Amino acid sequence: MSVSTMKARRPEPSEIQFKNMRFLITDRPTDSTMEKFIQELHKRGTKDVVRVCEPTYNTEKLQSEGIRVLDWQFDDGTAPPNEVVDDWFNLLRTRFKEEPGCCVAVHCVAGLGRAPVLVALALMEGGMKYEDAVELIRGKRRGAINSKQLAYLEHYRPKSRMKLKTQRNGDNQCTVL
Repeated sequence: MSVSTMKARRPEPSEIQFKNMRFLITDRPTDSTMEKFIQELHKRGTKDVVRVCEPTYNTEKLQSEGIRVLDWQFDDGTAPPNEVVDDWFNLLRTRFKEEPGCCVAVHCVAGLGRAPVLVALALMEGGMKYEDAVELIRGKRRGAINSKQLAYLEHYRPKSRMKLKTQRNGDNQCTVL
């Protein structure tokens, strides 16, 4: 199998949008693909990259472009540990509150397991049923989310961590994440 055939199998970066949340799921960039990766991030206004696989590229170029890389590695093919889930929602609440409509990028090695699971969790916390979250992600990233991860999502109970709440204070309306 030629290298060009293998590259053709990698899905393009996938933007997932739901309510005020935007995510970019990608495969892992390399030092040689970093320029294209940065262009993709800038095109979508991304300021955070969550890396859930082992580090294999230098983050200096991203940092010099004003893009923060958060390393929250967990094992391939598994569900995220509670600490990663908590960190993920803390990031999303802060980022989407400070910059509504911004985009948060997340990647694992192929962008088919660990990264899509985190995005599915955010969609579920935002009010989407797990089946709908998986279908939306798989519609853009064929083969995403393995059976073990699917079972985790099926049994996950959202805690309304990402639902928008509108509070009325007289004539003013505030959106609280």
